[in-house]
Amino acid sequence: MFYSFSKFLKSNYVRILSSKEVEDLKILTRVFPFKVSSYVLEELIDWENRYEDPIYRLIFPQPEMLKPSHWNELKNVRGFEEERAIVKRIRLELNPHPNGQTDNIPRIGDRLLGGLQHKYRETVLFFPAQGQTCHAYCTYCFRWAQFVNLDDHKFKSKEQRDLFDYLSLHKEVTDILFTGGDPMWMSNEKLFEYFDVLTHSELEHVRNVRIGTKVLAYYPKRFLGEEGDELLRYFEKMVSDGKNVSVMAHFSHWKELQTEKVHEAVRRLRNAGVQIRTQAPLIKGINDSSEVWRDMWTEQVKMGMIPYYMFVERDTGAQHYFSVPLARAYEIFTDAYSQISGLAKTVRGPSMSAWPGKVLVSGIMGEGNSKKFILKFIQSRDPDLINIPFYAEYDPEAIWLNDLEIEPSIQQAIDEMKKKYQRTPDEVSEVA
Repeated sequence: MFYSFSKFLKSNYVRILSSKEVEDLKILTRVFPFKVSSYVLEELIDWENRYEDPIYRLIFPQPEMLKPSHWNELKNVRGFEEERAIVKRIRLELNPHPNGQTDNIPRIGDRLLGGLQHKYRETVLFFPAQGQTCHAYCTYCFRWAQFVNLDDHKFKSKEQRDLFDYLSLHKEVTDILFTGGDPMWMSNEKLFEYFDVLTHSELEHVRNVRIGTKVLAYYPKRFLGEEGDELLRYFEKMVSDGKNVSVMAHFSHWKELQTEKVHEAVRRLRNAGVQIRTQAPLIKGINDSSEVWRDMWTEQVKMGMIPYYMFVERDTGAQHYFSVPLARAYEIFTDAYSQISGLAKTVRGPSMSAWPGKVLVSGIMGEGNSKKFILKFIQSRDPDLINIPFYAEYDPEAIWLNDLEIEPSIQQAIDEMKKKYQRTPDEVSEVA
């Protein structure tokens, strides 16, 4: 069972909350999307300690996610039309499409492919229309704009033809990432229709099939029972046909790894030949301690999963509430990294998925006025920049790449990239 906020208000769980919590949530859910699975409510949240519970904070919007000025406007709103206009303006102020995602939308001639993104040479992202929702919404989600009626543009496609045509023209692409939302929301029937595209001989160059999903954490039942059996048989066939199938599993806290259901789902996926890589952003109030990450990575390796990324919270939504300064993020990562075995040291971070590429904070050096961040691209729109260390002036309050003063040669390369790749306002309007 899945609860919208209106459905949650009719459930027995709402009786646990105070009247102020309910009233606050009524305001917060006007701006931020809300959805939760019964699995999360029943098996993951510690209701008696909800104020400190990371999963509760992960699902239920908190008052501080709205700025004081936004609170005042929403509390004093008069009428539906005024409320709708205020909510839309607040959402737009929260940078709903961060990091120039519209710059990643490709074309075939004059044909815009709004359900694809192609930012890095080897990898294409595909947004199946039926998968543009989730089993539950994370309060920090950088794709929250996919789930609200904000503007005309949402990344989605119902066209298998778009996927086939674009991939067949781009032999440099080895990886396809199905993303959303959550593609595992789709029925097996719909999911297989998209996967079947990859069986064509013209797409033999696409060797790696990635599925970005939170379903292992929020609804592991998806891989159990008859529906799960059918899905795993399909995965087994994909693997036997030569495709590498990787589930890119989003786990935000070790609590999401504790139930027997998630352990059984992971076992079944691995037995089907599926690789599971894990990733999540570093989020204040949810997982901003080295102990959480140490324990999470250790348990993931024990279960047979591969720690992959610690991300930096993107510049969207309630970034002011969730963000952790880059210096602190590096400290948390390093402390956790020093306490895990070599098998867990596959993880990379802290990493910013910024406009020019994935930027790793790989060190801090120097003292006083000479202190600097050591950075490098682990992915980039310009492959020539990958893995080359560069410097930025140390700023203890910086939370994103745009807050940093980067060494001139790299900044010049980024500026040149923007001239080449960034869309004009008219092109962005066309995309939308």
